[in-house]
Amino acid sequence: MSDTVLYDVDAGLATITINRPEAMNAMDRATKVALRDALSAAAADTAVRGVLLTGSGDRAFCVGQDLKEHTALLEAARRDGTGDAMSTVREHYNPILRAITEMAKPVVAGVNGVAAGAGLGFALAADHRVVADTASFNTSFAGVALTADSGVSWTLPRLVGHGRATDLLLFPRSVPAAEAHAWGLVDRVVPAAELAAEARAVARALASGPTLALAALKESLAYGAGHSLAETLVKEDELQSRAGMSEDHAIAVAAFLAKEKPRYVGR
Repeated sequence: MSDTVLYDVDAGLATITINRPEAMNAMDRATKVALRDALSAAAADTAVRGVLLTGSGDRAFCVGQDLKEHTALLEAARRDGTGDAMSTVREHYNPILRAITEMAKPVVAGVNGVAAGAGLGFALAADHRVVADTASFNTSFAGVALTADSGVSWTLPRLVGHGRATDLLLFPRSVPAAEAHAWGLVDRVVPAAELAAEARAVARALASGPTLALAALKESLAYGAGHSLAETLVKEDELQSRAGMSEDHAIAVAAFLAKEKPRYVGR
């Protein structure tokens, strides 16, 4: 895909790696464009049934905005009015978050190090988070006099509650992996040396699962977060009717009756 975002597809699993380890995988414009395009490609590719999103190196998953580039853009805007330094939320971060949350396939975040700012947003948007025991999380926005973006004001309170999310946003600090796990911010914590293998194993298991059913679960959960029970019951009926007619459901039922392990085809 690019030098700063690596893209690989193997046996239905797309691995997307933010590849700026020298900058703690900070997001400059080229990297944001490449990540947005890689996620869009994975979402559109029918051969892809699951996505693993991770970072290069062992220091950072992603520390968010590249502040060196950001400062240069701000200075240019103030000096001669050229460009819009803050358009990146609209042009990059919002499409990245929507690609992760809306794609009809599971996304696993393999958090290999610090996840801060937009990097935290990317991790929280994933459907499952596998985290190295040396990793940490930081909202960081208020620390540079900015408000939340990358979906954090939506995802964070849903994971840790309104009060704790408010505290973390008003008083940014580093939250170690073990504490984040205790709060329900992450799904599993593993030794750093095992992170790559464990994250890939989890992502591959989901990629080989009943793709349409998993997509329906994502859609149902997202819908239920903003609708009444009555409305959600109608949505569940719609999604269950669709899943029930899938080839994978027929495979699962036949395998159950034969006392065999199902081999899903993603249809």
